[in-house]
Amino acid sequence: MSKSLYIAEKPSVAQEFAKALHEAFARQDGYLESEKSVVTWCVGHLVTMSYPDKYDEKFKKWSFDTLPFLPENFKYEVIAPVKKQFKIVSGLLNREDVETIYVCTDSGREGEYIYRLVAMMAKVPDSKKQKRVWIDSQTEEEITRGIREAKDISEYDHLSDAAFLRAKEDYLMGINFSRALSLRYARDVSSYLGDDYHAVSVGRVMTCVLGMVVKREREIRDFEKTPFYRVLAQMDWQGHGFDAEWRAVEGSRYFQSPKLYKENGFRKKEDAQELVRFLQDLNPQEAEAVKVEKKTTKKNPPLLYNLAEIQNDCSRYFKISPDAALNIIQELYEKKLVTYPRTDARVLSTAIAKEINRNITGLKNYGPTAAFAEEILEKGSWKNIAKTKYTNDKQITDHYAIIPTGQGLQNLKNASPLVLRVYDLIVRRFLSIFYPPAVYQKIGLEAKMDTEHFFANFSVLTDEGYLKVAYKGKAASANATGKEAEGRTAKAGDNAGEETGADGGDKESEENVDESFLESLKLLKKGSRLPVHGYEIKEGETSPPKRYTSGSMILAMENAGQLIEDDELREQIRGSGIGTSATRAEILKKLFNIKYLDLNKKTQVITPTQLGEMVHDVVFVSIRPLLNPELTASWEKGLTYVSEGQISSGDYLKKLEDFVARRTNGVKAANNQSILRGRYDYIAQYYKKTTRSKSRKKTSAPQTPKA
Repeated sequence: MSKSLYIAEKPSVAQEFAKALHEAFARQDGYLESEKSVVTWCVGHLVTMSYPDKYDEKFKKWSFDTLPFLPENFKYEVIAPVKKQFKIVSGLLNREDVETIYVCTDSGREGEYIYRLVAMMAKVPDSKKQKRVWIDSQTEEEITRGIREAKDISEYDHLSDAAFLRAKEDYLMGINFSRALSLRYARDVSSYLGDDYHAVSVGRVMTCVLGMVVKREREIRDFEKTPFYRVLAQMDWQGHGFDAEWRAVEGSRYFQSPKLYKENGFRKKEDAQELVRFLQDLNPQEAEAVKVEKKTTKKNPPLLYNLAEIQNDCSRYFKISPDAALNIIQELYEKKLVTYPRTDARVLSTAIAKEINRNITGLKNYGPTAAFAEEILEKGSWKNIAKTKYTNDKQITDHYAIIPTGQGLQNLKNASPLVLRVYDLIVRRFLSIFYPPAVYQKIGLEAKMDTEHFFANFSVLTDEGYLKVAYKGKAASANATGKEAEGRTAKAGDNAGEETGADGGDKESEENVDESFLESLKLLKKGSRLPVHGYEIKEGETSPPKRYTSGSMILAMENAGQLIEDDELREQIRGSGIGTSATRAEILKKLFNIKYLDLNKKTQVITPTQLGEMVHDVVFVSIRPLLNPELTASWEKGLTYVSEGQISSGDYLKKLEDFVARRTNGVKAANNQSILRGRYDYIAQYYKKTTRSKSRKKTSAPQTPKA
């Protein structure tokens, strides 16, 4: 009797497939077997690319004579610690009674690669039927659907090509560039630090990330703070006091004056004091409303979580690293609580949108948001979700957004508090999209005193909308909304110097008021007279760019080096990132492990180490394109084109090998160590005391920037 073989990526996933098949399985060594089926598993990667010395013993020694290393045929080998499981899997793949193989590794490029390597090394005969199971969660319904709708594996050949190319790319760049740069520069770097020998480790993605962090650190160092002085008038309207900010608009005595830093601030305090004296001499001490604008604005629920977005929020709210966040979400996925975590999409597919009520129904049993799930089902607000921006098949490549399945809630009983918080974050983001926008009543005031104009903006939340279910964490942004903002009366100009950027720009201040103040403001109209009780000079200064946090770095990587705060703008350029959702956290982790970057675990702020900056400059003078986010993203985009069948793997590999050869030969011919010595001296001044010794005395660790 012929049997079907199911091969999963991990033992735990294999167990879920066995449960979903509802067959009487007996446990064997490395697999499960029933009368009709066999279920086995990899343990992550079972096969890897061979090191150069497996091609020829001469490659074991690092030498310019053997570079560039560009093999015509790549070699692979079974990973030693998992040889036993490979032998078991290989035997099952070739069993005569196995007629159909269901590939159940993770649904993505890396999962495809894991299986294809095993199949290649096991020499699976063409006579076997091989079908690809593609699922979005580990619930029984999804597993059953995935098996039922499994496609012939040949439909994923382009994805497989991209997976092999990605590995070859990292392999060729890593080996050639790391060897070449180490041979040329490593002794100088190590000698300068007075440390043991440091090989120069570089990679297609990680070196680009290092470049982003170093560039930001140097922008901060080079930034010159500019002080400025704002004038605020303390006004009153029907017993409610507020501050209004002066601006030098047309008609002002200071319009386009060189004394101004910007239209709302002076370069010198004396000039601000001069304006205050002029205003104090006016009689009466009151302002006339010359413009009153009243409008209602709406704020829509944000798009759903993809991996980068939730890693960023976990960094902001819980101060955990992207790697830790991914581990938690993977745990939730394996416990059937959420859908597949390694996704770039932030929307639902049309198919899942049609039956999304199942997920919501399950959440009626999740206490913290049960009432919201009940309300959504009662009002039927889920029925039209397929017609909104939260559903878009064109924005989905492998998987839709991370959402709760509504199942597996029993697994929360033994979950840690942190896991519970991350799950709650996902649930609330999901339920938010079924609620209407938050509604704000906003009033803008322009008042005049003689030739001078003052401005104030007021806002009150009149309808919570989705905010009543949205997560209300401690990491409220400067534009806090809803109940986070209520009760916080910000005076005009309070954020001066705190929220200004490198260009000296500042965010428009907005005072959040209560209902009674709003009612009185509704009576405010052109010509209204507002008593002025005094003036305040508010000192501020421009602020340098902010350092990356582990979360904001993940977002910057997703957006090709740009730290884009606007939710919808990020979505517009999605797909042009550095690395992938599956690899970004691991890349950051590696940079921390090799001491090129330092992570403040309390704040999640990232800074370069002295060693990291030195390596950056080594790359800058030798293989500068590795530091370019746009170029690095273009390589990733090229892999996407391969996976979509738009360009051939042969063309891509040829371009890759040409790039590696040219840049490696460039390093071989370089003679710029003397230039770098000056750079090392420049870098050293920004770090704590570093031991330098010709004997290369070992230091405890590469130093991080002075606080």
